[in-house]
Amino acid sequence: MSDKPVSTNISLQSDWLLGHRKQITSQLGEDGILEKIFEIIPEGNRWCVEFGAGDGKLFSNTYNLIVNYNWSSVQVEANPDRFSVLSNRYSEREDVYCLNRIISFEGEGMLDDVLSSTPVPEDFDLLSIDIDGNDYHVWSSLERYHPKVLVIEFNPTIPHYVIFVQKRDFNVNHGCSLAALVELGKAKGYELICSTQWNGIFVDKKYYSEFNISDNSIWKMNRNYQFWTYIFQAYDGTIFLGGMNKLLWHDIPIDLELLQEMIQVLSPEERVFPDHLR
Repeated sequence: MSDKPVSTNISLQSDWLLGHRKQITSQLGEDGILEKIFEIIPEGNRWCVEFGAGDGKLFSNTYNLIVNYNWSSVQVEANPDRFSVLSNRYSEREDVYCLNRIISFEGEGMLDDVLSSTPVPEDFDLLSIDIDGNDYHVWSSLERYHPKVLVIEFNPTIPHYVIFVQKRDFNVNHGCSLAALVELGKAKGYELICSTQWNGIFVDKKYYSEFNISDNSIWKMNRNYQFWTYIFQAYDGTIFLGGMNKLLWHDIPIDLELLQEMIQVLSPEERVFPDHLR
């Protein structure tokens, strides 16, 4: 697939890395962005980790680095069928460690503990987290290891002014907001340097100045407002819905007008502008 053009809705001064999007196996052009990032960051150890690795190729953020740049890697996948394909894909690579593990937030199953069974350095170059739910909690639980760059999925239907984090439960698939990841990143010593539609890309703050980004505030870095469904109030108390009118991942239409009527707090007769405000 050819390189994607940069959206005119993005501030190039802040999010210039989007101009380097390129599709090899990544979903949203992260392959090209990561290539550019690792041209800028000082020479590293050429190790990457992908958690939620799938079959090792489809939507992979690390395949290009492993296959085309000869990086070493740890690939973690819990699903046994996908893991079978993953392990076969890299069966001839002694420096690619494929692990069929379920990660926990504490104890022996933590990502820290799992990675310690491999030779990956504590300051490895890239961590990719994409598990459709608990991505925030997995990053939050990482203590021993401090990757230079992190690619992590967020829920793009959550507006930037909402800090939302799902329950710490692997049976839940709600995700988190980009705002929540930015807050967590700062607490862990990272800065946002790029955002595709639903992946935030963070860098250790000691490298942040290398990217010459004038303003990495969330509203400058991601303007994919088309994914949001809005709720707002009229002066008379009527509640309205607008914006995205489908369930994004199920591709099922939402009848906003019908739903709008179902969530009214006031009856039609009660919907008048309050007298005391006239």
